[in-house]
Amino acid sequence: MEKKKWRPDVTIVLALVIFLFLATTPFYLSMFRVSLLGKYMCYAIVALGLDMIWGYTGILSLGHGVYFGLGAYCMAMYLKLEASGSSLPDFMTWSGVSELPLFWKPFGNPVFAMVMVIGVPVILAVIIGYLTFLNRIRGVYFSILSQAMAMILSVLLIGSQEYTGGSNGLTNFTTIFGKSLSSPSTKLALYYATLIALILIFCVCRFLISRRIGKIFIAIRDSENRVRFTGYNTAVYKVFVYGLSAAIAGIAGALYVSQVGIITPADVNITPSVEMIIWVAIGGKGTLAGPMLGALLVNGLKTAASENFPELWSYFLGFVFIFVILFMPGGLVSLRELPGRIARKFSSKKAEEDELNDAFIADR
Repeated sequence: MEKKKWRPDVTIVLALVIFLFLATTPFYLSMFRVSLLGKYMCYAIVALGLDMIWGYTGILSLGHGVYFGLGAYCMAMYLKLEASGSSLPDFMTWSGVSELPLFWKPFGNPVFAMVMVIGVPVILAVIIGYLTFLNRIRGVYFSILSQAMAMILSVLLIGSQEYTGGSNGLTNFTTIFGKSLSSPSTKLALYYATLIALILIFCVCRFLISRRIGKIFIAIRDSENRVRFTGYNTAVYKVFVYGLSAAIAGIAGALYVSQVGIITPADVNITPSVEMIIWVAIGGKGTLAGPMLGALLVNGLKTAASENFPELWSYFLGFVFIFVILFMPGGLVSLRELPGRIARKFSSKKAEEDELNDAFIADR
């Protein structure tokens, strides 16, 4: 009996290559480019969470920027209070607020702020998930609901100028945990903290998918009714994975605002949420490594195109998305299958033409 040849998992190899690349870039790139990569890694973390709910469980969320924004705002409140010291944040002074609002005070404690970075998105996701999944709201209806939620939060943030900074958001941070945010060492520490978070979250997601619960997620994606008829309460599993995805997005938001230095209502609106879906689709949903690659590559290309062709970069992004959907429905991770796919398409077309020619000759 012949032994099976061991073949490495392509997605694991791809993930390792991505992690190795990200770990070494500070040694040969400028700090500006390293900071950009740090921001892209935050997007890759969001993409992992989205892949868990969309790629593996079949829940398409078009409002995931809500949880990203909530995590970012919770962290930004701590950063703003630390930057303001004993005085009120500048935007509150401009808005005529004379005393720090009660709900802002606990965010002066960094531990409380970091707990809220995960807690607030998870609580909201569990409430939304419980109300929707228990009532079997799914598919396009859930997608529309999540999109409306992003719009509502954006409007609320803009309308609460005295508490959230309005359309300007929260910015002008100076320190984090007592360290200067402008210091190269702090920037580098935040970069590697983001990389560690990305690796750990990837490992957690990979662990869940390889276990029985991961098989249930996939079964719900493929045929939820059949899973329900076998005795599983699918709503519980969907609420769990939706809450997990919200926690991941909240962590990404906190790391994002620490490195970029600003969070605004525009970051939680519909457009960023749809872009997050594009990253997952281009990278390859249901693979974990694919969405990370998609987030890094799409944003890298977006930056390169906007630097060189500022008026055309959005068209370029649209072209990439259309090309991937048409020729690589499995995303960039299925790139190795592209030659065979194109060859099959041309061969099938040729076979159709030959069949038509034969039929024409037979008629004559």
